[in-house]
Formats: sequence, structure tokens, C-alpha cells
Amino acid sequence: MDWDSMVTVGRIIRPHGIRGAVVVAPESDYARDRFKPGAVLQWRRNGEPAPVRIVEGREFRGRWVIVIEGVTSMNEAETLRGQELRISEQALQPLGPGAFYIYDLEGCLVVTVSGQDVGRVSGVQFGSGAPLLAITDAQGGEVLVPMVEGICREIDVPNKRIVIDPPDGLIEINRRKS
Repeated sequence: MDWDSMVTVGRIIRPHGIRGAVVVAPESDYARDRFKPGAVLQWRRNGEPAPVRIVEGREFRGRWVIVIEGVTSMNEAETLRGQELRISEQALQPLGPGAFYIYDLEGCLVVTVSGQDVGRVSGVQFGSGAPLLAITDAQGGEVLVPMVEGICREIDVPNKRIVIDPPDGLIEINRRKS
């Protein structure tokens, strides 16, 4: 399997406890399936994708605590910090209408209904409320735009283009300098 053709479903944040468990920030709406005992994911070892089996998994404060087969100490878990956990694109669950995978949105050009170039989607942030499109502008700054129907008017994934109709001042107030 080619690493670049796989989809990230989680990222290891830090060790949890002394027995090798790790905390994972999920990047999947199907985290319960992705991080359940017996699930097999891919991670990068020595520059190549390698399978990894989940031994235990439980939700913990919006993240997941998992135990990975073969990782038995806090020191081993510490070396996994920042490691991405991925699956093949074929293993993705089908989505309903109006739903998108983050990797589908990344790289989309974002323009306003009046034609103003806002930038390209670099990611999606989740927290309280609606997801936020993180858009990198031409100056290298970041603009956060709520991904709600009233603002995101058209999402054209095949053509990598999103048309937004933001309220006056939204882009300026949600712009972070680089």
C-alpha cells in the first residue's frame, strides 16, 4: 500500500499511563470502529506503511486511549508521539449526501460568491459548534470559516472548489496572521 494514497483516521498525541497506552486525536467520524479491539490500521515504520493492531480502545474526553499490539511501556509509547494512523481509501465508509471526508476538502480553492479568492483549505478544525474550514490565504495567514449551509454555498469536490457567502467582516475577523 502507498502511504500517500491512504487516509489519516487519527494521530497519536502522547502516552497515557505506564503500560504503553497512547492518546489518539481521531480524524474520523467512525472512531468507534477505527479504534476498537482487533482493528488493523497502518502506520509508518522505517519510511514504509506497516500494519498495527489495536488491542484495547476507549473514548476519553473526546479523544481515544488505545493500546497497540507490541507497545508495552511508556517509553515505547513516547516514541509514537505524532504518528499518524491510516487506512486505505477503499476501507472508508460511504457518506450520505452533503457529507465529506476531510481529505476531500483539503486543497480546495475557496472563493466568495462575488469571486474574491480566499485561499485553499488546509484542514478542518473540530471543537464546539460547527466544523471550521482552515483556509491558508495568499499571504500565508489562516482564515477560519464555519462550515455551515448558510455560508458554504457550493462544495465541488471533483473540481476542488468551495464557494462561500460569508457575512460582512467574517473573513477579516477570523483571519490569523502567519
